[in-house]
Amino acid sequence: MSHSAVWRIGGWLNLIQTTFVGLLRVLSVPIVLMLSVASGYTTYYGLSFFITPWIAMTVTVAVQSIVVICSLELAGMHWRANPARYLSIVLSLLVALTVSVTFSYFKFYEFSQRDSILVERQLQLSNEVNRYIADVVAIKSRLTADQQSRIADASRDTQKAYMGMQPGMAGEVGKGKVWEFYNDILQGEQAKLKKLEADTLPLEKSLADTRSALQAFSGQMNDNLAYNHLIETFHALQGAADQLASGNGLAPVDIPRLASFTELSSGVTPSFDMWANLSWFALACAGMVDFFTLILSYRLEMTAPGPLSEREKDLAFQGLRQFSQFTINRNDELEFSLERTELERARRMSDWHRMFSVAFLLNRGYLRKMNGKRVEFAPNLYPIVAERLAREAESRLRSEPANDDALAEAMRKKFHG
Repeated sequence: MSHSAVWRIGGWLNLIQTTFVGLLRVLSVPIVLMLSVASGYTTYYGLSFFITPWIAMTVTVAVQSIVVICSLELAGMHWRANPARYLSIVLSLLVALTVSVTFSYFKFYEFSQRDSILVERQLQLSNEVNRYIADVVAIKSRLTADQQSRIADASRDTQKAYMGMQPGMAGEVGKGKVWEFYNDILQGEQAKLKKLEADTLPLEKSLADTRSALQAFSGQMNDNLAYNHLIETFHALQGAADQLASGNGLAPVDIPRLASFTELSSGVTPSFDMWANLSWFALACAGMVDFFTLILSYRLEMTAPGPLSEREKDLAFQGLRQFSQFTINRNDELEFSLERTELERARRMSDWHRMFSVAFLLNRGYLRKMNGKRVEFAPNLYPIVAERLAREAESRLRSEPANDDALAEAMRKKFHG
């Protein structure tokens, strides 16, 4: 394969690479806009719960504009040039980011914690219902235990009367009048127990229905019908419990307030109490969007998109060939010094043109800075220089002596040892 074909392939590869990189940088613009819209939506969502919607929209647009504009400003200035302006821009950016992240956090908090909050609400509902059931069962058990205690006392009195051991019984044993008196009391207490058991049968049914409805709703938290059935059974239980308590002279059981299904299934209302139960995942998501917006906006100003035009290539080549101290560094890349040689200093040669070319290529990503005095070629610069050298070689006659240009010599050493 001829050298011209090799250079042609290298030129095409360089064109593809630079075009691809330039395309990515151009795509950064719509990406920044989309990130700003996404961050603005979450910021507006949080702000709208605290202020009127149109004010929230205005503040959101202002915040996102400040983030992008300040990022671009920071990329294009140095703090030593104007410290006061630099610090004011940094402060504005920090304030805008704080507002954006703070109110975006509410949206991501709702998104990440919604399921757990719904489960917590359902658990609270279950605890309230179970507490009420436990109190009702406790009343029923106490009434039954008290009645059984009275039956036991009446039974002991009846046995004492049968044995003639009651006070005032002068040796009267057996089923006499005293025994009949205490036996009537025993029969009455036993009848009261049977009546209490009959009265608590609806309560037992209501208890069973409420437990079943609560268990069914626990498995179908988004089912409105299941929740309505739970409320109906609970109200039936409440009526039976109040009837039992009032019929026995007791105070009714405290009734918990059960939220409506709308309240139970509603979303999270943003409040600053969310920061007390901090969700690091929600905070990271809120900060991530603004971080990407900041970085991409900053890079848009730092690097210019697109490949070099023909005139820019000529400018870069003419500037580079004015340098003479070329070496191949340990990265196998061409490296040269930015300082003037002793001869150039003696001649007081102006290096404005070549320093401008270096700064231009550094900003476009075709050179990489090693330190304050040396730079090296980026891979996408070699085909450009090689193309320009090939053009010069073709324009000369074969009979002319070889070119002793320092840049051409360095390129020859780079590719031919």
